Amino acid sequence: MKKKKARVNQKPEIEKEADFYHLKKKAVQELVEANEENSPVVSEEELRKYYSRSKIHIPGWAKMLFIKWWFSGAVCFFFIWGLGMYFADILDTLLVTSIAMGIVTDLLTNNALRFFEKQKGENERWIMVNVRGYSSFILNILYACLVMFFVYSFYSMINAGAAMVSGQTDRIVLGVEPILFGLAYLGFDLLFIEIKHYLQRVIKKAKAGAR
Repeated sequence: MKKKKARVNQKPEIEKEADFYHLKKKAVQELVEANEENSPVVSEEELRKYYSRSKIHIPGWAKMLFIKWWFSGAVCFFFIWGLGMYFADILDTLLVTSIAMGIVTDLLTNNALRFFEKQKGENERWIMVNVRGYSSFILNILYACLVMFFVYSFYSMINAGAAMVSGQTDRIVLGVEPILFGLAYLGFDLLFIEIKHYLQRVIKKAKAGAR
């Protein structure tokens, strides 16, 4: 009689274990088949509950500016400081640095900006070339050449002005180093991005007026 009672008591436990396994199997199956179409919509407020919170809050725009400045300074460090002595002419240095800057912007800087997006596309306003594919690679190199020209002109104007004031034409007052170079490149980059946004707003208003 005792053996029969033990078997009777074991049956509900076996059923519970089977149900538990069935629930786990169902959850795994739902996880495997999850995609954008069958996933439930979660509000931004709900997602923020799971973000890691730090006592020091850094604004998003400060992070974007730091990323762009840091990569620009890194290119200066490795190519102008590191390889500048191997180029006989300043134009060669500018050309190689511009190509490197365009490649770094396309592969690293822009992808880093997109990585920190909380919503898809919110950091595109910090990027000059928004197209994807091989065309963005070429356009970023050409854009880097444009910005490098203005950065070079910025250094040349300051040194030429200082030479006129001091009368020492062979003296370089402002040399190229990563921190100031990164700030100069960032400044002209933001200027051209703002010009692009301004032209887009003008064109948008013109199209709206035409309609």
